[in-house]
Amino acid sequence: MTPDLVGRRPTLDAAALVDQLVPPPHFATATFETYIPDPDYPSQAAALEAVRTFAIRATRRGIPGLRSSTAGKGLYLDGGFGVGKTHLLAAAAAAVGDRAVFGTFVEYTHLVGALGFVRARDELAQFALVCIDEFELDDPGDTLLMARLMRELTDAGAAIAATSNTLPDSLGEGRFAAEDFRREIQAVAGLFTVVTIDGPDYRHRGDVESPVPASSAQVEAVAGDPDGVVVGWSELVDDLWHVHPSRYGAYVEGVRALGLQEVTPLDDQARALRVVALVDRLYDRDVRIIASGAPLDHVFPEDMLRGGYRKKYFRALSRLTSMAAPR
Repeated sequence: MTPDLVGRRPTLDAAALVDQLVPPPHFATATFETYIPDPDYPSQAAALEAVRTFAIRATRRGIPGLRSSTAGKGLYLDGGFGVGKTHLLAAAAAAVGDRAVFGTFVEYTHLVGALGFVRARDELAQFALVCIDEFELDDPGDTLLMARLMRELTDAGAAIAATSNTLPDSLGEGRFAAEDFRREIQAVAGLFTVVTIDGPDYRHRGDVESPVPASSAQVEAVAGDPDGVVVGWSELVDDLWHVHPSRYGAYVEGVRALGLQEVTPLDDQARALRVVALVDRLYDRDVRIIASGAPLDHVFPEDMLRGGYRKKYFRALSRLTSMAAPR
């Protein structure tokens, strides 16, 4: 059995951080050919062609006689959760190959923290395409940091592709005093051509519902899996407070099945956002979840689902349902 989660304190080697910026296991084989647009939503086929064209143009960077003298450009995939934005972003990275980097928003902010702004910018500027998944501005520091980083990367000629559930000129709304940083937010928005993708959550096509909670014995049985871990829900939520979200990928490394004992609704938004970050990393790794206690679709209470972070919470609920569905 994989060692317990609680108490893990992973460390990341700063020198290896750039090498780790690749699509996660869940999207490691994503290509344009494996993206299946829903015929009822023409925006999906249009987005596929837009991203494919963008990736082709990005590959021209650095080829003698083909590189344009103009600055790099940005493409921003906007849409609800489960419409294939991350799949298309990973497919773009695959098409460009080793001249592309792929990471979540928090991974890039951590890269800057670990390497310093100038070195991180210089490392990323060597790539033709910088892919930023789950783009969001949750605090003023991130707003200033990412606005400057992306501006300097595009000035250096890098192309940037990003995904988000929020249009670029609405970033930060409902989370902090976004009006005080409107100039930086508008600068970020000005870097991108926006492509909107419509459609239902593909994970829930066929009306998949949150599964009935498992029994305590069913959860404990996960401990018998070769890569299974069983942990108390409250114990896990408390432990997340001691691990930076940028390390959650390393925190769950090697886990393929996770048993959660006595799930209860969350009552603290700061802890809820850490759970969202953990769910994203578990989903990236195709972890199977078996949980007792409250149903997983009750983890985030109604007041959170109506607040400024509601899109994050709904994405997490969608992914939790997918991971907990019978296989």
